[in-house]
Amino acid sequence: MPIIRSAKKALRVSLRKKVVNDKRRKDMKEAVKEIKVLTRDKKSAEAKASLSEAYKAIDKAAKRGVIKKNTAARKKSRLSAMIKKAS
Repeated sequence: MPIIRSAKKALRVSLRKKVVNDKRRKDMKEAVKEIKVLTRDKKSAEAKASLSEAYKAIDKAAKRGVIKKNTAARKKSRLSAMIKKAS
């Protein structure tokens, strides 16, 4: 546990940021998983409809530093390729 006052504050701030970052990561993973399930079940029209939501979640995670920019680009590319292959 931190002893210095500024370290205690930094710990509180980092815990608050962790909650937000975890939510962004969870939203991103759920959006990606939804598309994977839809493509697996051969529902390409529904997968295409939910692609923009997945892109939005991935971009927000990358913007806030939850994932890196290239990781976001790779995830988006793989999702679109997965949908293209399924349809």
